[in-house]
Amino acid sequence: MTYAVVDSPLGPLTLVGTEAGELTGVYMDRQRYRPDESGFGDRDDAALPAVAEQLDEYFHHGRTTFDVALRLAGTEFQRRIWVALQDIPYGETSTYGGLAAALGLKPQSARAVGLANGKNPVSIIVPCHRLVGSTGSLTGYGGGIERKRALLDHEAGGKLLSW
Repeated sequence: MTYAVVDSPLGPLTLVGTEAGELTGVYMDRQRYRPDESGFGDRDDAALPAVAEQLDEYFHHGRTTFDVALRLAGTEFQRRIWVALQDIPYGETSTYGGLAAALGLKPQSARAVGLANGKNPVSIIVPCHRLVGSTGSLTGYGGGIERKRALLDHEAGGKLLSW
């Protein structure tokens, strides 16, 4: 494992990946469920250059999709949710219940979808910020509601303010 810390308008982002360049985590400072840094491996700010480049393009140059290699570690259910999140188009949102329905799950599964969403280790690239409450309210985000709002505003064509 290796990690790099890159600057972003949301503050520093810690990119964690394998020696083969597969991304396993994107973490914001003060992020809920952020693993202990001791498990990230050796720091090398030149590591994961494609990830850093695509994030910079997302924040500053209009990139709307990502195509980096991912290695998502979680339960089968969590991975299923994280894969489905990647199908929510840039600039759009879905609800927890809507994602559950799209996956053929019972309406009561919305809470489980929310819990899996909250454990997403690859924020921004796996766009967990695109899930909102049933009324459109901004509920829960590991990086904080303010960052969730900033990402959604950015994708709606707004300028992303620096943190």
